[in-house]
Amino acid sequence: MDTKQLNHDAMRVLKETSRTFYIPIKLLRTKLRKTVGSAYLCMRAIDEIEDHVELDAMVKQTLLREISQLLSETTFNKEAYKSLIDPHIDMLPEVTIRLGDWLEFCPEDMVDLVKAYTSEMAIGMAKWVKRDWHVQTVEDLDEYTYYVAGLVGVMLSDIWKRYDGTQTNRDLAIGYGRGLQAVNVLRNIDEDAERGVQFFPNNWTKEDMFQYAEENLKQADLYMKDIQTKNILLFCKIPLALAKKTLKVLKSGHDKMTRQEVEATVEKIINE
Repeated sequence: MDTKQLNHDAMRVLKETSRTFYIPIKLLRTKLRKTVGSAYLCMRAIDEIEDHVELDAMVKQTLLREISQLLSETTFNKEAYKSLIDPHIDMLPEVTIRLGDWLEFCPEDMVDLVKAYTSEMAIGMAKWVKRDWHVQTVEDLDEYTYYVAGLVGVMLSDIWKRYDGTQTNRDLAIGYGRGLQAVNVLRNIDEDAERGVQFFPNNWTKEDMFQYAEENLKQADLYMKDIQTKNILLFCKIPLALAKKTLKVLKSGHDKMTRQEVEATVEKIINE
């Protein structure tokens, strides 16, 4: 595919799938924008399989495990991937169908990181599909939030290091991801309940989950203290600021931030 068209498609699909991450990714410099954009699209591709409301659980597990295997190989086999998803292609979104394109969008010296972490995430997701996303203990919650978000933090740390030598703490990176995911859990309580999914450990209340989110977001504050590259720091600040603001909105009894609140929060971070 033409490079210019691929760049356009990647950013278009990124914007369509998540305005929250589109904004900070777009602000990254070219190499990081392509790397992090590719990573987000690849992980969103498999997330759409995990969350699909119509796909059978066994089908999801098979797809996720086979995709993980394809991603673990030296060269991603686009034809094998096409054959794998073809029976379900009418049910899958563009971001999933075009996984191979998103890998091509990634800079060559970064794509191994994106493949490795997406592969690990796919295996973790398959495990949780099998468990029907039923969290019983705090350890379960930690494991689930690691696979779907903490893992992203670790990957980003590796990307920062390879990009310019930026060293960050792995455990704090996981905490950052867990904090963001806990906010998502709180925001999607009703939606998750409708599909029979619950991420609260036994006997936990909303207040317990709020505390879990806040404690992990404190790890994000500490994580960023090691970052000196302004472009990377700006990227990390925006999702964290939005997560903190969302917690306040949820605590006040509202469902989500307004678009105006999102824009104002982002503008404040950019102008700091």
